[in-house]
Amino acid sequence: MEPGHPYTRLLAPFRYASQKDFAQLASVRGLRPLLEATVRDAEALEPGDPVILKALRRAMLQVEDASLEVRKVGVLQVLSALQRAGALSTGPAPAPEAKPPRRKVATGRKEAHSEARLLSIAPRSGPLATPLKNLGFKLNPRLVSALNRKGVHKAGDVLFLLPRCYEDRRRLKKIVELVPGERAATVGVVRSAGEVAYRPGKKLFRAVISDGTGSVSVTFFQSGPWMKARFPLGKQLLISGELRLTPGGAEISHPEVEPAEDAASSSIHFGRLVPIYPGFERHEQRQFRELAFRVGKAHAQHLEEPLPDKLREGLGLMRLSDAVSAIHFPQGDEDLEKLNLHISPAHRRLAFDELFFLHLGMALKRHGVKVEPGIAFRVDGARLTRARRLLPFQLTSAQARVVSEIANDMAKPEPMNRLLQGDVGSGKTAVALVAASLAIEDGYQVALMAPTEILAAQHHRTLCRLLGPSGVSAGLFTSGGAPRERRALRERLCAGEVQLAVGTHALLEASSEFKRLGLVIIDEQHRFGVLQRHTLMAKGVRPDVLVMTATPIPRTLAMTLYGDLDLSVIDELPPGRTPVLTRVFFERHRARVYEAMGEGLARGNQCYVVYPLVEESEKLDLADATQGARHLADAFPGVRVGLLHGRMKAEEKDAVMADFVSGAVQLLVSTTVIEVGVDVPNAAVMVIEHAERFGLSQLHQLRGRVGRGAAQSLCLLVVGGTPSALAAERLDVMVKSTDGFVIAEKDLELRGPGEFLGTRQSGLPELAVANLARDQLLSSRAAELARAVVQEDPRLERPEHAGLVKALEERWEGRLALARVG
Repeated sequence: MEPGHPYTRLLAPFRYASQKDFAQLASVRGLRPLLEATVRDAEALEPGDPVILKALRRAMLQVEDASLEVRKVGVLQVLSALQRAGALSTGPAPAPEAKPPRRKVATGRKEAHSEARLLSIAPRSGPLATPLKNLGFKLNPRLVSALNRKGVHKAGDVLFLLPRCYEDRRRLKKIVELVPGERAATVGVVRSAGEVAYRPGKKLFRAVISDGTGSVSVTFFQSGPWMKARFPLGKQLLISGELRLTPGGAEISHPEVEPAEDAASSSIHFGRLVPIYPGFERHEQRQFRELAFRVGKAHAQHLEEPLPDKLREGLGLMRLSDAVSAIHFPQGDEDLEKLNLHISPAHRRLAFDELFFLHLGMALKRHGVKVEPGIAFRVDGARLTRARRLLPFQLTSAQARVVSEIANDMAKPEPMNRLLQGDVGSGKTAVALVAASLAIEDGYQVALMAPTEILAAQHHRTLCRLLGPSGVSAGLFTSGGAPRERRALRERLCAGEVQLAVGTHALLEASSEFKRLGLVIIDEQHRFGVLQRHTLMAKGVRPDVLVMTATPIPRTLAMTLYGDLDLSVIDELPPGRTPVLTRVFFERHRARVYEAMGEGLARGNQCYVVYPLVEESEKLDLADATQGARHLADAFPGVRVGLLHGRMKAEEKDAVMADFVSGAVQLLVSTTVIEVGVDVPNAAVMVIEHAERFGLSQLHQLRGRVGRGAAQSLCLLVVGGTPSALAAERLDVMVKSTDGFVIAEKDLELRGPGEFLGTRQSGLPELAVANLARDQLLSSRAAELARAVVQEDPRLERPEHAGLVKALEERWEGRLALARVG
């Protein structure tokens, strides 16, 4: 890529934003306007690779999202797109932490065919490990450079870099038959060719091709005498690409070009269903296709079949070698739509492999837990009754069922590993309190880790109030407070004097040691990485583990992500809860929003107003919390307004929240710091400014902060501009449903499993073909078969399972060592 290309201007800011594990991202501003200008200039310069442009457009919303995690995903999307475009090779190599993952997770139905698909099978020996330079034929240096950027170095790597889509070149169309927006192949005669100035000092190459039914222009960003030599006047050429309508007429940018007389004998590039590979520019597509054809012909038969024949034949699956060959060069009668959706028989075989080995690894981890000796807590009827009496209310039937499941697990002489799912306000903390009480009464310590200081402090207050009368000693472990006090608290923890340790990441510090840790409870578990959870668990000797989430996950998906955990679901809200009424308002309806807020405040209820930013940004047209608090204080005279955001000191945040909980503050202006954990029953109105900027799950979590009392609660989603189609769909879901599991299904569909699950932190092998949203039935079948294999052969010692062992090592790459992490 030329140094002056618009994409190169993205390098410095996005590298900076990603460095040191995104340490500077919170302070970086103006990424969206920069992306918008870059895309405009790139489209004016040349139509460009639609995959790259689509990735950049998708990242526009992500890089200014209120959630830092979503912004991180956006930055990685941009860096990945720049890598595909070749821009990352124009400057110094990025820092290790700035590199986007080489293998991408398939991302939902709308992007299912747009991302690079390099399977996570790394050939380590045999013919598939042959370096590209030793294949016996010369490769173009530019192609070698592109392959190096993708991590393709061996013959096997070529086979596992899968096409992103396919082009139907079985029939050549007349020019008059070409449809704008569709890719097709046609043949015509060169009528004119030469350089054309499109801006001062910049030229592109354009040729006009005609076949008697019409004419079409073909354009190339590159220009020079060598380009004109490819388009001699009167020469009949075969061209393939996507037709676009421009002010100058019909145009195909950077088509594949081939002399018509050569095409007649070609069985790779024309006259068939042709694979299109991710991230290759112009003629590199053709070169890589030829490489894939030659490597497939020479090496596909060397692919080892990992599945036992009985299992594979029982499912009617193709052999792996046949599937890989068919994915690269499908037969002429294959269904083009199924190929492009990646649901052809060949794709289904590879998708099953990915899911089966994911579940097989999970099943082995789970089996390892079951055979390890753990703590058999004494959980008799009297102790359970005493624990339940600590609560000032009756458990719902769903809570009682989950308590029984947890108590049964704790009584077994093996480590409990249970995931507790419950929608916002379903009463997970009450269940956790019962479990903690059972462990403490048996002489063990309990650790409860939460992602934020506000949530940790709330848990600490709640548990102290309920457990204090029974003499339980609890401590709050955060990064705040005086060093002397923190040190004294840690000494009491190590001595066993603190029975219940509630805290944030501070619990993970080496200085936070337990005397007899028996139960680990992790709240909002998706906020923590695998290694963080493992670090806390390692502070005891195989303690029981309960991880909780208020982010509902579809059951089949939960089985995939947490296959080594037992699953409990609280699917019932406590009595007296009234569903929150949700409405969407545009800026022109501001008076109606204030009217609804005023009515709630007049009834004595409290109100949240949530903003996506802390302070005003000149680059982004978003309201900010600081300015919003001042404006609302003027709009509601006599109402005390509080301000809460993540940049405040811990003691400042605690003071504001204490005032809001006590009712001294009636209207709380906040950023998304209150997304989880804040429980104020008197709060009945939630206003979310610039709601179009928030994700669906985040909107649902914020809405869950109200509706905790008996009063009818309102959630008012205020739209700051014209929402995108995707944002409008999110808002519509919020209005129509308050069911967290319905919202989770839709969120999964809209965002795709990669972002929905936070896969980078999950510790799971990444998926290149399987799509967890689309392939839930296939995933369930794979899980069933994987568990059956482990049940029959727990150590995979049978001869027919030798291929499974090797494939597991390749796909999990050592991560099975993190057993019991979840």
